[in-house]
Amino acid sequence: MANMQKNKTPISEQKPDIRNKNWNEVALGYTEEEAINEALRCLNCKHRPCVKGCPVEVQIPDFIQKIIARDYIGAYETIKETNALPAVCGRVCPQEIQCEAKCVRGIKGESVGIGRLERFCADYAAQKEYQEKKPVSAPTNIKIAVIGSGTAGLSCAGDLAKMGYDVTIFEALHTAGGVLAYGIPEFRLPKRVLEREVDALKQLGVTFKTNTVIGRTKSVDELFEAGFEAIFIGSGAGLPTFIGIPGENSIGVYSANEFLTRINLMKAYCDDYLTPIRTSKRVAVIGGGNVAMDAARCAKRLGAEEVYIVYRRSESEMPARLEEIHHAKEEGIIFKLLSNPIEIKANADGAVEALVCVAMILGEPDASGRYRPLAKPDSKFEIEVDTVIMAIGSSPNPLIHMTTPDLKISRSGCLITADDGVTTSREGVFAGGDAVTGAATVILAMGAGKKAARAIDSYIKNKRPPKNKSQLDNNETD
Repeated sequence: MANMQKNKTPISEQKPDIRNKNWNEVALGYTEEEAINEALRCLNCKHRPCVKGCPVEVQIPDFIQKIIARDYIGAYETIKETNALPAVCGRVCPQEIQCEAKCVRGIKGESVGIGRLERFCADYAAQKEYQEKKPVSAPTNIKIAVIGSGTAGLSCAGDLAKMGYDVTIFEALHTAGGVLAYGIPEFRLPKRVLEREVDALKQLGVTFKTNTVIGRTKSVDELFEAGFEAIFIGSGAGLPTFIGIPGENSIGVYSANEFLTRINLMKAYCDDYLTPIRTSKRVAVIGGGNVAMDAARCAKRLGAEEVYIVYRRSESEMPARLEEIHHAKEEGIIFKLLSNPIEIKANADGAVEALVCVAMILGEPDASGRYRPLAKPDSKFEIEVDTVIMAIGSSPNPLIHMTTPDLKISRSGCLITADDGVTTSREGVFAGGDAVTGAATVILAMGAGKKAARAIDSYIKNKRPPKNKSQLDNNETD
C-alpha cells in the first residue's frame, strides 16, 4: 500500500497544436491496462465518501472492483443502475468537485480518476455493442410526459421506464439531447456518444417526439387531456443573457447559445454543410465558465488567428473546470483577466471592430463568496476584434410557464418547486435541472431528474392506489 501510485494514470490526448485545428475528441480514453492500473489505486473505503459526493449515487467502489476483475460489462451495468448517461458523465461531469473531491486518495496525492474509469466502461460496452436490458418492472400502461431531452429529461425518463411507466419525451429541436447536443462541442462530447445514450433509452421503451414545442405545438394542459398522468419539465435554460452595453446589436455579436448551436447542432464545422457562420480573425468571448471555454476553442478551430477570453475576475474565480481552462490555454486561447467590457465599437457598416474594456481590481467577497470586481480608475483600453461572443449565462425560456396556468416562477424566471426540489405549484407537474436552478452542471441536472422520477412514482401511487397489492409491487423505487 505504501508504494501505491500517488498520481492518476495519465490519459492520452491529442497534441494542442494538432487538436486546435480539428474537431476530434481531445482525450482519447484509457486502454484496458491503463484502466486496471488506475482502478488499483482505489482503497475500496468502507464509508464510501465518493458515493456521497455523486448526485446520482453511483456505487463507485463496486464498479471499480469489477474493473480490477476485468469484468468491464459488469462494471458498466453497476454504473447504469443509477446513471442513465455514463458515457456523457465520464466526459463532461465535473468529478473534481463531486465524487473525486471526496476521494480519500486525494489527501495524499491525486484522487482516483473516477470519471476516466466511468468513460472507459461506457466506451467498452459500446465497443462490444452492449444491448440494454429491458425493465424488470411490469408495464403499468400509465403515461408520463417528459418535456425536454436534455440531461434532466433523459435521466428522469430512464428511471421511470425502468419502473414500468410508458414515457414519452417531447423535444423542441429536431435532435434529442438538449444542451448536450447543441451546446457541448464535438471535441468534448462526440455526437455518436450522445446518440448511443439516447438509443439506450429507446431500448428501454422511451418514445421520443422531436420538433414539438410545448407551449406552442402542444400545451401542458393538452398533454393531460391526451392521457398523460404526470409531466416532468426539464426544458433547461436556453435563453441567452446579454450585458446591456452599447454596441451589442452590432454585426458580429453572438450569444454563445447561437454560436454553439450553429456549430454543434447545425454542423457549421463540417465542410459539406452550408450553415452560415461568421469567418473571424479576432474573437473576444466574454465570460469565464465552461460555455465560454467551449465557444473560444470552437472559434479557434474555425480559423480565428486570435481568440480572447475576457473575464472581469481573476482565474481563481473562474467557474469553468480546471481541465477546460488548461486545454484552452494549451490551444492558444489568450486570457484577458480582470477586464470588464463596457462598449462594442462598430465600423461604418455596423460590424464589430473593437471591444472597449476597463481594468478591474478585486474588492470584498460578494454573496457568491467570490471577490467583487471593481473598476480601476482611468484604465480604459481596447481590443481589436471582429466578433464578440457573449457567454455570461442563460435563463429558462418563459414559453412553458406563460402557457401553463398556476405554474409559479421566481424573479429570475426559474420554476418554483417545493422543498423536495422537484414538485411545482401545479398538481401533477414536476420539474428539475436548469429550468429550476438556472444554468448548472450536467450531473446536478441528472440528479434532479432521478429525484423527480421518484416523486412522480410516489405521486402516481398515491393518486391511483392499486386494486390488488401485486399491481404496483414491481414498481417500488429503491
